[in-house]
Amino acid sequence: MLLKEKLSALIPQEREALKEIKALADKKVDEVKCGQVIGGMRGCKVLVCDTSYLDPYEGIRFRGYTIPEVQKLLPKPGENDEPYPLGLWWLLLTGEIPTKEEVLSLEEEFKKYAYLPQYVIDVLRAMPADSHPMAMFSTAIVAMERESQFRKRYDEGMTKAEMWEPMLEDSIRLLARLPLIAAYIYRRKYKEDVHIPADPNEDWGGNFAHMMGVENPEYKNLMRLYLILHSDHESGNVSAHTGHLVASALSDVYYAISAAMDGLAGPLHGLANQECLKWILNLMDHFGGRTPTKEEIEKYAWDTLNSGRVIPGYGHAVLRKTDPRYTAQREFALKYLPDDPIFKTVSNIYEVVPEVLKQHGKAKNPWPNVDAHSGVLQYYYGVREFDFYTVLFGVSRALGITAQIIWDRALGYPIERPKSVTRQMFKELAENAE
Repeated sequence: MLLKEKLSALIPQEREALKEIKALADKKVDEVKCGQVIGGMRGCKVLVCDTSYLDPYEGIRFRGYTIPEVQKLLPKPGENDEPYPLGLWWLLLTGEIPTKEEVLSLEEEFKKYAYLPQYVIDVLRAMPADSHPMAMFSTAIVAMERESQFRKRYDEGMTKAEMWEPMLEDSIRLLARLPLIAAYIYRRKYKEDVHIPADPNEDWGGNFAHMMGVENPEYKNLMRLYLILHSDHESGNVSAHTGHLVASALSDVYYAISAAMDGLAGPLHGLANQECLKWILNLMDHFGGRTPTKEEIEKYAWDTLNSGRVIPGYGHAVLRKTDPRYTAQREFALKYLPDDPIFKTVSNIYEVVPEVLKQHGKAKNPWPNVDAHSGVLQYYYGVREFDFYTVLFGVSRALGITAQIIWDRALGYPIERPKSVTRQMFKELAENAE
């Protein structure tokens, strides 16, 4: 496998580089304040993530590349298409922009495992029909743990230096099946349980759209873009951190990704995209279903804030500018659906809400994030089942988390175990601090 050969050459170099950092073990790298500990460790520099970095003013960088650079440089199915999402996975793992030949070799490797085992179907069909799609998604993932190559090799007695290899194998098998699992859940819950088989001629991203039943070249392009934009976001967010934490116990990819999806399902994380679309549609309904004027949006925004609620999709824990992922989706919409009334509403909100939030004074970042735009694009192409949006997010985020935990094993990172103290002890530590 070309990817495995590439990693086999890179890993020894990175292990040597890690030794240099370990030699600096006694150096102080950050100062932790009381408010950060009580506030969910926000801003504490306590994790290492080489696959991506979130700059407050530049946005996400995948292995140093900005989103526009990734869109330009990664190989594409066609000249006017969005890049192959698996090209991004290659980039996250190797730090190098792949050739089209390398991406297609990875596509072929994935297709070896692109089938849904009957026992996974049986598990999904045994769940109540009103189960949440994310519960079904997480359950199907952990059900496949029986196929774990990592567990098999661990039981056989592999060395620590070899552990990345079965993590890579398991990640390929899992990622190959995630679109099939997600599409099966979608068709079972929302499309009268009528299913569409995979198309062997489609790429990983385009095939996902095909199996969902959205046979539109534009939507296949949107799916490729969506899977890239939501893939990786450092390692401190709930889903990525959960995946890293679980894998640090030498749990395999299936346990780690299933747990990560459980974190992603929370309203403060992956569920945010559907909350944004609900707010937009409620805004339009409030004005008779039409695109409201900027003055009307301003009043509605103030009414939302004055009632003690937030405007979903605006603000970010790290970013201090418009999220480049929002911008990439906006450019897609301007190209393919410029006259859509919901998109026009999103555009007007973009021009109004930041100023409202600045006047309100409580938001550190008044600019839109990725969630402020993703829902309208799915809605336009007929994917209007809000509960399913987080599953789409989950398929994408698995790209980043698997890349991170493969490298966790390659570099032999230890089990994560921060120290905790009682509130009284913490209060005394804070009061006695200089």
